[in-house]
Amino acid sequence: MSKIKPSKGAPYARILGVGGYRPTRVVPNEVILERIDSSDEWIRSRSGIATRHWASPEETVTAMSVEASGKAIADAGITPEQIGAVVVSTVSHFKQTPAVATEIADKIGAGKPAAFDISAGCAGFGYGLTLAKGMIVEGSAEYVLVIGVERLSDLTDLEDRATAFLFGDGAGAVVVGPSDEPHIGPTVWGSEGDKSETIKQTVPWNEFNVGDVSKLPLNDQGEIKFPAITQEGQAVFRWAVFEMAKVAQQALDAAGISADDLDVFIPHQANMRIIDSMVKTLKLPEHVTVARDVETTGNTSAASIPLAMERLLATGQARSGDTALVIGFGAGLVFAATVVTLP
Repeated sequence: MSKIKPSKGAPYARILGVGGYRPTRVVPNEVILERIDSSDEWIRSRSGIATRHWASPEETVTAMSVEASGKAIADAGITPEQIGAVVVSTVSHFKQTPAVATEIADKIGAGKPAAFDISAGCAGFGYGLTLAKGMIVEGSAEYVLVIGVERLSDLTDLEDRATAFLFGDGAGAVVVGPSDEPHIGPTVWGSEGDKSETIKQTVPWNEFNVGDVSKLPLNDQGEIKFPAITQEGQAVFRWAVFEMAKVAQQALDAAGISADDLDVFIPHQANMRIIDSMVKTLKLPEHVTVARDVETTGNTSAASIPLAMERLLATGQARSGDTALVIGFGAGLVFAATVVTLP
């Protein structure tokens, strides 16, 4: 028989507060069109994106995360010292070590919490939320700060007609804490590594720094291009529309509810056509509010779901206590979906 005492965590967990930060610079499609042969009409029809936010040099991954985190902590009604863990999902923090989570934890005055980064692309918020729920129920932390943050403008090839218009910058954060009732449903998550080539970084960092220059991508001036995110658009679209609708339905089933029970749908803000197709496939009733933050924020990867959540609540399109289905999906290919009660 084991001599180890059982963990003494909370019965359940829930999202207690949310915060977001969007860089001050708003970039319309006209700026993107300076580098690619396209049109505003084509970009809007293909993606639904009209504008996106790009960070200034001062709006670093850390700085944006600190701003979003402060709002989420205040919204949750706790102090930074009560945070027991900080989980940051990002693919655009360029230091391999230390984790940016440790720097963020220090700057928000969280004391000495557990702090680490995860790399799960556009599903990163769902991964972080699931880890936070586990920590609270297990008892290793009472409050967990989950951050999705990206500076994807640093990883955008502005000469790539397929992706130049897609990406934006920003940070979204939530505080997850204890609950006496279930407010975060079971997570349906996974990966399909056989499709990993459909979304990827163009050049590994080691090849960019020391590799054979003849194998590196060049711009129109013959200069070496900085590593960027590229994707096979049609393959990703088909996968997201057909496979992720199934995952979303599985999350509803796991939570024991139907589409009729939903108040809000917050999918990863990748593309308006994908969002609209998922709404149709899931047969969501008209009363369900659908996040379409992608129109003015673009695709911010791990930050997109908390940013969309924060905007829905701030504008009154969603209310505290609403039942929401959230799903993230992207590079890997990875995915994560769950049902939550909004803070």
